[in-house]
Amino acid sequence: MDVQVRWVSPKRFDGFSPSGAPLVLDARPESGGTGAGPSPMEAVLMALAGCTGSDVVEVLRKMRAPLAGLTIGVSAERATEHPRVFTKIHVVYTAWGAGLQREHVERAVSLSAEKYCSVSAMLRKTAEITHDLAVSEQAPARA
Repeated sequence: MDVQVRWVSPKRFDGFSPSGAPLVLDARPESGGTGAGPSPMEAVLMALAGCTGSDVVEVLRKMRAPLAGLTIGVSAERATEHPRVFTKIHVVYTAWGAGLQREHVERAVSLSAEKYCSVSAMLRKTAEITHDLAVSEQAPARA
């Protein structure tokens, strides 16, 4: 796997994957960037959410669970000294679908966390990762 980033402005880098799909990385304005995209550390958390989300969707598909929607929120704490790695990460899964069973979602989340998600496996080296989940029949009001 190969990727490339190109420096664009003081704190902005445009990243490119082999598929050509771009990703803009930029610092927040208070850190000297323009906020044109997520910071690299925010992108790592998004990668975690995308990785575990892909796993959960696939496991639930194999279970033939009636998943209609899924959102994943991630919050994290960082070390105070450099390198400022993540030390605590909390993942919140919100899944919905008519007839969706909590036990199925719990199993899918567990398999992702313990077996499948490569991003989670890497982050576990420095961070305690915890999770919560909410399961409902219908999409939450702010899904």
